[in-house]
Amino acid sequence: MAPTFTYEFKTAAYTGKTSFGTGVYIDGEFRDGSSGKTIDVINPTNGALITKIAEATPADVDTAVKAAQRALETSWGLNVSGAQRAELLGKLARLMEENLDELSAIESLDNGKTFAWAKGVDVAFSIQTIKYFAGWADKITGQTIETDEKKLIYTRHEPIGVCGQIIPWNFPLLMFAWKIAPALATGNVVVIKPSEFTPLTALRMCPLLAAAGFPPGVVNVLVGYGHTVGAAISAHMDIQKVAFTGSTLVGRKIMAAAAESNLKNVTLELGGKSPNIIFDDADLEQAVNWAAHGIFWNHGQACCAGSRIFVQAGIYDKFLAEFTKKTASINVGDPFSPGVDQGPQVSQLQYDRIMSYIDSGKAEGATVHIGGERHGTEGYFIKPTIFTDVTPEMKIVREEIFGPVGVVIKFTDEADVIRQANDSVYGLAAAVFSQNINRALETAHKLQAGTAWVNCVNQLHANVPFGGFKQSGIGRELGEYALHNYTNVKAVHVNLGHRM
Repeated sequence: MAPTFTYEFKTAAYTGKTSFGTGVYIDGEFRDGSSGKTIDVINPTNGALITKIAEATPADVDTAVKAAQRALETSWGLNVSGAQRAELLGKLARLMEENLDELSAIESLDNGKTFAWAKGVDVAFSIQTIKYFAGWADKITGQTIETDEKKLIYTRHEPIGVCGQIIPWNFPLLMFAWKIAPALATGNVVVIKPSEFTPLTALRMCPLLAAAGFPPGVVNVLVGYGHTVGAAISAHMDIQKVAFTGSTLVGRKIMAAAAESNLKNVTLELGGKSPNIIFDDADLEQAVNWAAHGIFWNHGQACCAGSRIFVQAGIYDKFLAEFTKKTASINVGDPFSPGVDQGPQVSQLQYDRIMSYIDSGKAEGATVHIGGERHGTEGYFIKPTIFTDVTPEMKIVREEIFGPVGVVIKFTDEADVIRQANDSVYGLAAAVFSQNINRALETAHKLQAGTAWVNCVNQLHANVPFGGFKQSGIGRELGEYALHNYTNVKAVHVNLGHRM
């Protein structure tokens, strides 16, 4: 029997107790990992150990895949109606609502995001996502196709089978929901790998899945390292589909492994370097507020972060002055304290990576307009940072930093800014601010990005597709579009009287 993690929260934001297993979750139960090794889970506010969890291995992936396949053949998949799948997903959402504060506290403890944000956005959005796909579960329909009166032809959308899913550390519970919800709604079974940095909410979800009534083996949760468990999922011959959210570099490795194994179906939601374009006629106050949200949301640890802020020359100085005030007002500190806007980065590794980019910007001649330093003396806190005087070839302009670091760039006209905005290997998201709706929409349509926001930024909804152009990914999360990733289409031909 795997160990149990028990933790008592005594904070201004939340007081309560949590307790759940820390093993690999296979076939409806927590068990020790096959190697007996563990992974340390670290508190990003102070670098202290929170707990140890079982380290999964490729052998555990094999065991989990077998359990998932049994469930697919006996208690899930085509054995369960869409209405039954909808009922179970709906019950899971209700159980999450009943445990809203606890899930939010675990997310904040593990990831470092503020409790208020975790509760009001991440966990709430996770619940909305589960509910949304519950609504689709009994509406997965095909078509009847006419050829002639002697034939009946129709299509069926059938589950792909065992789906491997690999999720990142920046939105642990939300990415868990984004992945499992469409997979389960369409009748698939899942082997999912949370990040080893932030595994706790995924593990807490396991008893909720069981309580909701999902049969053993339908969802299996393995926490391990990317080069072992992630690689094993990507190359496994009995996994028919893999979905990954993370870096473009790792996405390439997953795609190669999928091709070299069984040509499994692949969807990838990858990196970004999103442009945020602010024209002279924008509502300045709103543009400043949204720009701050765009880059500093989730401590800058967002693939769609508006990290390249293009400001038209006519308002550049005024915008920069107001944006500086807004940035300086961001309260960095304990994520459980009232009034705190930004907690720590997720890990020492990520902290060091972000600081190396800040050092690179300085070395290449950019100006640190504000920030650029550590906040406090312990934990992984970084002050919100703005660079100015940047040039297009600088690393801080071209590469994804994944932290609270933005660059502000002056532009002259629409052709100039569209050229600069599209000068990127990425194409995940973009934003445009203008009170001229024609200009805003024309610009949005010319930007090479899977999502274009007009007079807002970083707005996501369960029923709206999300994904990227270029090296920002393949396929779409959320909305009806996500369902296409999780079904095989079968055409059935019925002879009604044609004789040879």
